[in-house]
This record gives sequence, C-alpha cells and structure tokens, in this order.
Amino acid sequence: MISKRTKYGLKALGYLAEQYGKGPVLIAEIAEQKKIPLKFLENILLQLKQNNILESKKGKGGGYMLALHPKKTSLASIYRIIEGPIAMMPCVSLNFYEKCKDCNEAYCGLNRVMIMTRDATLKVLEKRTLMDLADEPQMI
Repeated sequence: MISKRTKYGLKALGYLAEQYGKGPVLIAEIAEQKKIPLKFLENILLQLKQNNILESKKGKGGGYMLALHPKKTSLASIYRIIEGPIAMMPCVSLNFYEKCKDCNEAYCGLNRVMIMTRDATLKVLEKRTLMDLADEPQMI
C-alpha cells in the first residue's frame, strides 16, 4: 500500500501533467482540485522541486510546473523520491538493499517471490509516466 504522501504527490503531478505548457499553477489550485490538504501538499511539492521534478516561479503569475514534459518522467523515479524503495522488503531492493539477519537469501523462498513482485512492479512503474496520471489526457 502506498502512503498518503505518495498518493497526494502522484495526484498533484497528474494535475500538473494536465496543465503542462499552460504556465505555473498555484499550489492552492492543485490542493483544491485534487482535495489535498494545502500544508501537506506544500511539503510534497518542495521535495519534488528539490529533486528537479518541478520548477517554481515566485510572485504574480507564479506557481509550480513540471520541469520536463510529462511523458519524460517515469512513475518509478517519482515513487522512489516520495516513498523510497519500490521493493516490499529491503533484501530485494535494487537501490536500498539491506541483508536480512534472519535468513539465507540463497535458499529463501520469500526472497524469490519478493524479487518477482519487485520486478513486476518495476516493469509497470518504469514504463508509465506522469502523463498516465492525467485525469483527462491531452494531445501534447
């Protein structure tokens, strides 16, 4: 299950994908349209900006916008920024690996199943982009 933080981040990015090319979007507009608490959203968008997923413009006409075309950012990259590891267990993580203390990975059936689960999830998240999150995809 993904966290509320990740769910809100993905919903906000989907909205920004819909608005791509129209200029900056006010954070209050995103929060209202996607029913996300404003203070919670501010922290999420700041994290995405710090990781070069978003750009922002200050002052009148300011707001947030995607740094790249929505078709160029994979959901896997976003998931890792907000949520962390895609793998369900640290012993099968590609980027956040930690050896289990209580088993031998070479003989662990749970490890083998979780590797298959990770690979299937990665296959989807790496092929899907921010454009796939748009509620009403537009011809861009």
